[in-house]
Amino acid sequence: MDGVKTVAVIGLGYIGLPTATILATNGMKVIGVDVNSATVAAVNKGEVPFVEPDLETFMVGAVTQGNLTATTETPEADVYVIAVPTPFQEGYQPDLSYIYAAVDQIAPKLRGGELLILESTSPPGATEKMAERVLASRPDLDQSNDRQIVHFAHCPERVLPGRIMIELVTNDRIVGGITKEAALKAKELYESFCEGEILLTDARTAEMVKLVENSYRDVNIAFANELSLIAEKLDIDVWELIELANHHPRVNILQPGPGVGGHCIAVDPWFIVSATPDEARLIRKSREVNEAKPKWVIDNVTEKAERLKKPIIAALGLAFKPDIDDLRASPSVAIVEALADQLSDGHIYVVEPHIEDLPSSLSEKSNVTLSTKDHALDESDIILLLVDHTAFKSVGSEKLASKIVIDTKGIWR
Repeated sequence: MDGVKTVAVIGLGYIGLPTATILATNGMKVIGVDVNSATVAAVNKGEVPFVEPDLETFMVGAVTQGNLTATTETPEADVYVIAVPTPFQEGYQPDLSYIYAAVDQIAPKLRGGELLILESTSPPGATEKMAERVLASRPDLDQSNDRQIVHFAHCPERVLPGRIMIELVTNDRIVGGITKEAALKAKELYESFCEGEILLTDARTAEMVKLVENSYRDVNIAFANELSLIAEKLDIDVWELIELANHHPRVNILQPGPGVGGHCIAVDPWFIVSATPDEARLIRKSREVNEAKPKWVIDNVTEKAERLKKPIIAALGLAFKPDIDDLRASPSVAIVEALADQLSDGHIYVVEPHIEDLPSSLSEKSNVTLSTKDHALDESDIILLLVDHTAFKSVGSEKLASKIVIDTKGIWR
Protein backbone atom coordinates (compact mmCIF):
# COMPACT_ATOMS: atom_id res chain seq x y z
CA MET A 1 0.00 0.00 0.00
CA ASP A 2 1.61 3.21 -1.18
CA GLY A 3 2.70 5.59 1.56
CA VAL A 4 2.03 3.16 4.41
CA LYS A 5 5.12 2.38 6.46
CA THR A 6 3.53 1.18 9.69
CA VAL A 7 0.21 -0.40 10.68
CA ALA A 8 -0.84 -0.49 14.34
CA VAL A 9 -3.37 -3.14 15.29
CA ILE A 10 -5.12 -2.24 18.54
CA GLY A 11 -6.26 -5.37 20.37
CA LEU A 12 -4.48 -8.71 19.98
CA GLY A 13 -7.39 -11.05 20.55
CA TYR A 14 -9.03 -13.66 18.34
CA ILE A 15 -9.35 -11.20 15.42
CA GLY A 16 -6.66 -8.58 16.05
CA LEU A 17 -3.71 -10.97 16.31
CA PRO A 18 -4.51 -12.95 13.14
CA THR A 19 -5.09 -9.67 11.28
CA ALA A 20 -1.78 -8.27 12.50
CA THR A 21 -0.06 -11.50 11.54
CA ILE A 22 -1.49 -11.69 8.02
CA LEU A 23 -0.58 -8.05 7.35
CA ALA A 24 2.96 -8.65 8.59
CA THR A 25 3.25 -11.85 6.57
CA ASN A 26 2.45 -9.82 3.47
CA GLY A 27 5.25 -7.35 4.03
CA MET A 28 3.72 -4.67 6.25
CA LYS A 29 5.53 -3.38 9.32
CA VAL A 30 2.97 -4.10 12.03
CA ILE A 31 2.90 -3.09 15.68
CA GLY A 32 0.35 -4.94 17.77
CA VAL A 33 -1.01 -3.16 20.83
CA ASP A 34 -2.71 -4.80 23.79
CA VAL A 35 -3.36 -3.84 27.41
CA ASN A 36 -2.43 -7.37 28.53
CA SER A 37 1.34 -7.47 29.05
CA ALA A 38 1.33 -11.27 29.03
CA THR A 39 -0.21 -11.26 25.55
CA VAL A 40 2.38 -8.73 24.37
CA ALA A 41 5.24 -10.82 25.77
CA ALA A 42 3.86 -13.98 24.14
CA VAL A 43 3.57 -12.32 20.72
CA ASN A 44 7.10 -10.96 20.89
CA LYS A 45 8.33 -14.51 21.60
CA GLY A 46 6.30 -15.89 18.71
CA GLU A 47 3.85 -17.69 20.99
CA VAL A 48 0.10 -17.72 20.31
CA PRO A 49 -1.94 -17.09 23.50
CA PHE A 50 -4.98 -19.03 22.23
CA VAL A 51 -5.83 -21.93 19.94
CA GLU A 52 -6.15 -21.13 16.23
CA PRO A 53 -4.87 -23.51 13.53
CA ASP A 54 -1.92 -22.23 11.44
CA LEU A 55 -1.67 -18.92 13.31
CA GLU A 56 1.52 -19.83 15.15
CA THR A 57 3.30 -20.83 11.94
CA PHE A 58 2.50 -17.50 10.28
CA MET A 59 3.22 -15.50 13.44
CA VAL A 60 6.64 -17.05 14.09
CA GLY A 61 7.66 -16.14 10.55
CA ALA A 62 6.41 -12.56 10.89
CA VAL A 63 8.14 -12.05 14.25
CA THR A 64 11.39 -13.64 13.04
CA GLN A 65 11.44 -11.37 9.98
CA GLY A 66 10.94 -8.34 12.21
CA ASN A 67 7.64 -7.39 10.57
CA LEU A 68 5.55 -8.00 13.71
CA THR A 69 6.22 -6.62 17.18
CA ALA A 70 3.92 -6.00 20.13
CA THR A 71 3.68 -3.37 22.84
CA THR A 72 1.33 -2.01 25.48
CA GLU A 73 1.84 1.58 24.25
CA THR A 74 0.03 3.04 21.24
CA PRO A 75 2.63 4.11 18.65
CA GLU A 76 2.58 6.56 15.77
CA ALA A 77 1.43 4.75 12.61
CA ASP A 78 0.05 5.39 9.16
CA VAL A 79 -2.91 3.04 9.64
CA TYR A 80 -4.68 2.01 12.84
CA VAL A 81 -6.80 -1.15 12.83
CA ILE A 82 -9.01 -1.25 15.92
CA ALA A 83 -10.09 -4.75 16.97
CA VAL A 84 -11.23 -4.39 20.57
CA PRO A 85 -14.24 -5.95 22.35
CA THR A 86 -17.72 -4.48 21.86
CA PRO A 87 -19.94 -6.10 24.52
CA PHE A 88 -23.32 -4.88 25.63
CA GLN A 89 -24.34 -3.35 28.93
CA GLU A 90 -27.39 -3.92 31.08
CA GLY A 91 -30.52 -3.80 28.96
CA TYR A 92 -28.52 -4.98 25.92
CA GLN A 93 -27.25 -1.49 25.18
CA PRO A 94 -23.96 -1.40 23.23
CA ASP A 95 -20.82 -0.70 25.24
CA LEU A 96 -18.40 1.34 23.12
CA SER A 97 -16.01 2.09 25.98
CA TYR A 98 -13.23 -0.13 24.58
CA ILE A 99 -13.40 1.66 21.23
CA TYR A 100 -13.32 5.05 22.95
CA ALA A 101 -10.36 3.98 25.12
CA ALA A 102 -8.48 2.91 22.00
CA VAL A 103 -9.09 6.10 20.03
CA ASP A 104 -8.28 8.25 23.06
CA GLN A 105 -4.79 6.72 22.94
CA ILE A 106 -4.58 7.11 19.15
CA ALA A 107 -5.71 10.74 18.89
CA PRO A 108 -2.59 12.34 20.41
CA LYS A 109 -0.40 10.38 17.97
CA LEU A 110 -2.10 11.65 14.80
CA ARG A 111 -0.19 13.97 12.48
CA GLY A 112 -2.69 14.10 9.61
CA GLY A 113 -3.35 11.72 6.74
CA GLU A 114 -3.81 8.58 8.84
CA LEU A 115 -6.47 5.94 8.24
CA LEU A 116 -8.41 4.55 11.21
CA ILE A 117 -10.25 1.28 10.53
CA LEU A 118 -12.75 -0.07 13.02
CA GLU A 119 -12.89 -3.86 12.69
CA SER A 120 -14.79 -4.47 15.92
CA THR A 121 -18.36 -5.58 15.34
CA SER A 122 -20.33 -2.45 16.12
CA PRO A 123 -23.84 -1.00 16.23
CA PRO A 124 -24.89 1.31 13.38
CA GLY A 125 -23.22 4.69 13.76
CA ALA A 126 -20.25 3.53 15.86
CA THR A 127 -17.66 4.49 13.23
CA GLU A 128 -19.17 7.96 13.01
CA LYS A 129 -19.02 8.29 16.80
CA MET A 130 -15.39 7.16 16.72
CA ALA A 131 -14.60 9.86 14.16
CA GLU A 132 -16.44 12.52 16.16
CA ARG A 133 -14.52 11.60 19.32
CA VAL A 134 -11.14 11.79 17.58
CA LEU A 135 -11.84 15.12 15.90
CA ALA A 136 -13.33 16.60 19.07
CA SER A 137 -10.03 15.98 20.83
CA ARG A 138 -7.97 17.09 17.82
CA PRO A 139 -9.69 20.14 16.28
CA ASP A 140 -6.38 20.99 14.65
CA LEU A 141 -7.00 18.12 12.21
CA ASP A 142 -9.21 20.32 10.05
CA GLN A 143 -11.39 18.23 7.71
CA SER A 144 -11.18 20.99 5.09
CA ASN A 145 -7.41 20.67 4.85
CA ASP A 146 -6.52 17.75 2.57
CA ARG A 147 -3.03 17.52 4.03
CA GLN A 148 -4.34 17.07 7.56
CA ILE A 149 -7.53 15.10 7.04
CA VAL A 150 -7.86 11.84 8.98
CA HIS A 151 -9.78 9.02 7.30
CA PHE A 152 -12.25 6.68 9.02
CA ALA A 153 -13.62 3.35 7.80
CA HIS A 154 -15.34 0.22 9.03
CA CYS A 155 -14.34 -3.25 7.85
CA PRO A 156 -16.02 -5.97 9.92
CA GLU A 157 -14.31 -9.33 10.27
CA ARG A 158 -16.28 -12.21 8.73
CA VAL A 159 -14.23 -15.24 9.76
CA LEU A 160 -14.95 -18.49 11.55
CA PRO A 161 -12.84 -19.46 14.59
CA GLY A 162 -10.81 -22.50 13.64
CA ARG A 163 -10.50 -21.25 10.04
CA ILE A 164 -9.42 -17.67 10.61
CA MET A 165 -6.09 -17.81 8.77
CA ILE A 166 -7.80 -19.30 5.72
CA GLU A 167 -10.88 -17.09 5.69
CA LEU A 168 -8.97 -13.84 6.28
CA VAL A 169 -7.50 -14.42 2.84
CA THR A 170 -10.33 -16.09 0.93
CA ASN A 171 -13.51 -14.43 2.21
CA ASP A 172 -15.04 -11.37 0.55
CA ARG A 173 -14.68 -8.19 2.59
CA ILE A 174 -17.08 -5.33 3.18
CA VAL A 175 -15.41 -1.92 3.49
CA GLY A 176 -17.44 1.11 4.51
CA GLY A 177 -15.97 4.57 4.68
CA ILE A 178 -17.12 7.77 6.31
CA THR A 179 -16.04 9.15 2.93
CA LYS A 180 -15.43 7.45 -0.41
CA GLU A 181 -11.75 8.29 -0.13
CA ALA A 182 -11.56 6.52 3.24
CA ALA A 183 -13.21 3.44 1.76
CA LEU A 184 -10.76 3.37 -1.15
CA LYS A 185 -7.76 3.72 1.18
CA ALA A 186 -9.04 0.87 3.36
CA LYS A 187 -9.65 -1.27 0.27
CA GLU A 188 -6.05 -0.75 -0.78
CA LEU A 189 -4.85 -2.04 2.61
CA TYR A 190 -6.97 -5.20 2.48
CA GLU A 191 -5.91 -5.85 -1.11
CA SER A 192 -2.44 -6.54 0.26
CA PHE A 193 -3.65 -9.95 1.47
CA CYS A 194 -7.33 -10.52 0.64
CA GLU A 195 -8.04 -12.71 -2.41
CA GLY A 196 -11.81 -12.36 -2.06
CA GLU A 197 -13.87 -9.53 -3.54
CA ILE A 198 -13.69 -6.26 -1.63
CA LEU A 199 -17.05 -4.49 -1.73
CA LEU A 200 -17.33 -0.78 -0.94
CA THR A 201 -20.18 0.99 0.85
CA ASP A 202 -20.68 3.59 3.56
CA ALA A 203 -19.63 2.91 7.15
CA ARG A 204 -23.12 2.55 8.61
CA THR A 205 -24.15 -0.01 5.99
CA ALA A 206 -20.93 -1.97 6.57
CA GLU A 207 -21.70 -2.08 10.30
CA MET A 208 -25.21 -3.32 9.62
CA VAL A 209 -24.05 -6.00 7.16
CA LYS A 210 -22.13 -7.82 9.89
CA LEU A 211 -25.05 -7.59 12.31
CA VAL A 212 -27.47 -8.88 9.68
CA GLU A 213 -25.23 -11.83 8.83
CA ASN A 214 -25.09 -13.00 12.43
CA SER A 215 -28.75 -12.24 13.09
CA TYR A 216 -29.69 -14.36 10.08
CA ARG A 217 -27.85 -17.30 11.61
CA ASP A 218 -29.33 -16.60 15.05
CA VAL A 219 -32.88 -16.64 13.65
CA ASN A 220 -32.25 -19.95 11.90
CA ILE A 221 -30.65 -21.52 14.97
CA ALA A 222 -33.64 -20.36 17.02
CA PHE A 223 -35.93 -22.21 14.60
CA ALA A 224 -33.92 -25.40 15.13
CA ASN A 225 -33.85 -24.92 18.91
CA GLU A 226 -37.58 -24.32 19.01
CA LEU A 227 -38.11 -27.47 16.94
CA SER A 228 -36.16 -29.43 19.56
CA LEU A 229 -38.60 -28.26 22.26
CA ILE A 230 -41.61 -29.09 20.11
CA ALA A 231 -40.23 -32.50 19.13
CA GLU A 232 -39.66 -33.47 22.75
CA LYS A 233 -43.26 -32.64 23.61
CA LEU A 234 -44.47 -34.77 20.70
CA ASP A 235 -42.03 -37.65 21.37
CA ILE A 236 -40.25 -37.15 18.05
CA ASP A 237 -36.50 -37.46 17.40
CA VAL A 238 -35.62 -33.91 16.38
CA TRP A 239 -32.43 -35.00 14.62
CA GLU A 240 -34.32 -37.42 12.40
CA LEU A 241 -37.03 -34.82 11.86
CA ILE A 242 -34.53 -32.22 10.61
CA GLU A 243 -32.61 -34.75 8.54
CA LEU A 244 -35.76 -35.81 6.69
CA ALA A 245 -37.06 -32.26 6.26
CA ASN A 246 -33.71 -31.23 4.77
CA HIS A 247 -34.25 -33.67 1.90
CA HIS A 248 -36.59 -31.05 0.44
CA PRO A 249 -34.58 -29.14 -2.21
CA ARG A 250 -35.40 -25.73 -0.72
CA VAL A 251 -35.12 -26.56 2.99
CA ASN A 252 -31.89 -26.37 5.01
CA ILE A 253 -32.67 -26.40 8.73
CA LEU A 254 -29.66 -25.95 11.03
CA GLN A 255 -28.92 -28.19 14.02
CA PRO A 256 -30.21 -27.47 17.54
CA GLY A 257 -27.90 -27.29 20.55
CA PRO A 258 -27.67 -26.15 24.17
CA GLY A 259 -27.80 -22.46 23.21
CA VAL A 260 -25.75 -19.98 21.20
CA GLY A 261 -22.38 -18.63 22.26
CA GLY A 262 -19.41 -16.68 21.03
CA HIS A 263 -18.78 -12.98 20.75
CA CYS A 264 -20.75 -12.57 17.51
CA ILE A 265 -24.02 -14.46 17.16
CA ALA A 266 -24.90 -14.15 20.85
CA VAL A 267 -24.25 -10.39 20.84
CA ASP A 268 -24.75 -8.83 17.41
CA PRO A 269 -28.55 -9.23 17.12
CA TRP A 270 -28.96 -7.13 20.26
CA PHE A 271 -27.20 -4.24 18.51
CA ILE A 272 -29.99 -4.23 15.92
CA VAL A 273 -32.67 -4.56 18.61
CA SER A 274 -31.20 -1.68 20.63
CA ALA A 275 -31.09 0.53 17.52
CA THR A 276 -34.65 -0.28 16.37
CA PRO A 277 -36.52 -1.90 19.28
CA ASP A 278 -40.00 -1.56 17.80
CA GLU A 279 -39.10 -3.00 14.41
CA ALA A 280 -36.71 -5.85 15.28
CA ARG A 281 -39.40 -8.19 16.60
CA LEU A 282 -38.33 -11.45 14.96
CA ILE A 283 -34.67 -10.82 15.79
CA ARG A 284 -35.55 -10.14 19.44
CA LYS A 285 -37.72 -13.26 19.71
CA SER A 286 -35.01 -15.43 18.20
CA ARG A 287 -32.53 -14.14 20.77
CA GLU A 288 -35.00 -14.94 23.53
CA VAL A 289 -35.50 -18.49 22.23
CA ASN A 290 -31.77 -19.14 22.07
CA GLU A 291 -31.07 -17.55 25.44
CA ALA A 292 -33.74 -19.77 27.02
CA LYS A 293 -32.30 -23.02 25.67
CA PRO A 294 -29.64 -23.44 28.40
CA LYS A 295 -32.37 -23.42 31.07
CA TRP A 296 -34.15 -26.21 29.19
CA VAL A 297 -30.92 -28.25 29.32
CA ILE A 298 -30.41 -27.47 33.02
CA ASP A 299 -33.97 -28.51 33.87
CA ASN A 300 -33.53 -31.72 31.89
CA VAL A 301 -30.36 -32.63 33.80
CA THR A 302 -31.66 -31.70 37.25
CA GLU A 303 -34.86 -33.67 36.72
CA LYS A 304 -32.78 -36.80 36.09
CA ALA A 305 -30.22 -36.00 38.78
CA GLU A 306 -32.93 -35.79 41.44
CA ARG A 307 -33.35 -39.56 41.10
CA LEU A 308 -29.81 -40.04 42.42
CA LYS A 309 -28.53 -39.46 45.95
CA LYS A 310 -25.18 -37.89 44.98
CA PRO A 311 -25.20 -37.50 41.22
CA ILE A 312 -21.92 -37.50 39.34
CA ILE A 313 -22.09 -35.67 36.01
CA ALA A 314 -19.63 -35.74 33.13
CA ALA A 315 -20.03 -32.42 31.29
CA LEU A 316 -18.37 -32.75 27.91
CA GLY A 317 -17.28 -29.45 26.37
CA LEU A 318 -17.13 -25.80 27.46
CA ALA A 319 -16.17 -23.95 24.26
CA PHE A 320 -18.88 -22.15 22.32
CA LYS A 321 -18.21 -24.26 19.21
CA PRO A 322 -16.31 -27.45 18.37
CA ASP A 323 -12.53 -27.86 18.38
CA ILE A 324 -11.53 -24.42 19.71
CA ASP A 325 -10.66 -23.05 23.16
CA ASP A 326 -12.90 -19.96 22.97
CA LEU A 327 -15.29 -19.82 25.95
CA ARG A 328 -16.74 -16.35 25.26
CA ALA A 329 -20.48 -16.26 26.02
CA SER A 330 -20.53 -20.06 25.91
CA PRO A 331 -23.86 -21.54 26.99
CA SER A 332 -21.96 -24.62 28.17
CA VAL A 333 -20.13 -22.61 30.84
CA ALA A 334 -23.42 -21.10 32.06
CA ILE A 335 -25.03 -24.55 32.16
CA VAL A 336 -22.23 -26.07 34.25
CA GLU A 337 -22.26 -23.07 36.62
CA ALA A 338 -26.01 -23.45 37.21
CA LEU A 339 -25.80 -27.22 37.68
CA ALA A 340 -22.97 -26.84 40.21
CA ASP A 341 -25.13 -24.45 42.24
CA GLN A 342 -28.28 -26.54 42.04
CA LEU A 343 -26.68 -29.95 42.66
CA SER A 344 -24.48 -29.09 45.62
CA ASP A 345 -24.51 -32.71 46.86
CA GLY A 346 -23.17 -34.00 43.55
CA HIS A 347 -20.02 -33.50 41.52
CA ILE A 348 -19.33 -32.38 37.96
CA TYR A 349 -16.33 -33.59 35.99
CA VAL A 350 -15.75 -31.14 33.15
CA VAL A 351 -13.98 -32.39 30.03
CA GLU A 352 -12.64 -29.66 27.74
CA PRO A 353 -9.64 -30.92 25.77
CA HIS A 354 -8.69 -27.45 24.51
CA ILE A 355 -8.03 -25.73 27.86
CA GLU A 356 -5.60 -26.35 30.71
CA ASP A 357 -7.53 -24.57 33.46
CA LEU A 358 -11.18 -24.00 34.26
CA PRO A 359 -12.51 -20.43 34.00
CA SER A 360 -12.64 -18.68 37.36
CA SER A 361 -16.43 -18.94 37.54
CA LEU A 362 -16.04 -22.73 37.70
CA SER A 363 -12.66 -23.20 39.39
CA GLU A 364 -13.99 -21.54 42.55
CA LYS A 365 -16.73 -24.18 42.88
CA SER A 366 -15.69 -27.11 45.08
CA ASN A 367 -17.92 -29.58 43.22
CA VAL A 368 -16.47 -28.93 39.75
CA THR A 369 -13.25 -30.54 38.50
CA LEU A 370 -11.46 -30.45 35.16
CA SER A 371 -11.05 -34.08 34.15
CA THR A 372 -9.90 -36.39 31.40
CA LYS A 373 -12.53 -37.86 29.12
CA ASP A 374 -12.11 -41.49 30.21
CA HIS A 375 -12.12 -40.67 33.93
CA ALA A 376 -15.24 -38.52 33.66
CA LEU A 377 -17.12 -41.11 31.61
CA ASP A 378 -16.15 -43.95 33.95
CA GLU A 379 -17.07 -42.12 37.16
CA SER A 380 -20.30 -40.46 36.07
CA ASP A 381 -23.95 -41.37 36.44
CA ILE A 382 -25.04 -38.75 33.90
CA ILE A 383 -23.18 -37.91 30.69
CA LEU A 384 -24.04 -34.45 29.38
CA LEU A 385 -22.69 -33.74 25.88
CA LEU A 386 -22.56 -29.95 25.39
CA VAL A 387 -20.05 -29.45 22.56
CA ASP A 388 -19.51 -31.71 19.56
CA HIS A 389 -15.71 -31.74 19.75
CA THR A 390 -14.10 -34.28 17.44
CA ALA A 391 -12.62 -35.99 20.52
CA PHE A 392 -16.12 -36.86 21.75
CA LYS A 393 -17.47 -38.32 18.52
CA SER A 394 -15.42 -41.48 18.91
CA VAL A 395 -16.85 -42.38 22.34
CA GLY A 396 -18.01 -45.98 22.03
CA SER A 397 -21.41 -47.30 23.04
CA GLU A 398 -19.79 -49.35 25.81
CA LYS A 399 -18.82 -46.08 27.57
CA LEU A 400 -22.42 -44.89 27.45
CA ALA A 401 -24.01 -48.15 28.54
CA SER A 402 -25.85 -48.02 31.88
CA LYS A 403 -25.46 -44.22 31.98
CA ILE A 404 -28.06 -41.49 31.71
CA VAL A 405 -27.06 -39.77 28.46
CA ILE A 406 -28.16 -36.25 27.52
CA ASP A 407 -26.76 -35.47 24.08
CA THR A 408 -27.57 -31.84 23.20
CA LYS A 409 -25.79 -32.08 19.83
CA GLY A 410 -27.10 -35.42 18.57
CA ILE A 411 -23.67 -36.95 17.86
CA TRP A 412 -24.44 -40.31 19.51
CA ARG A 413 -27.82 -41.01 17.94
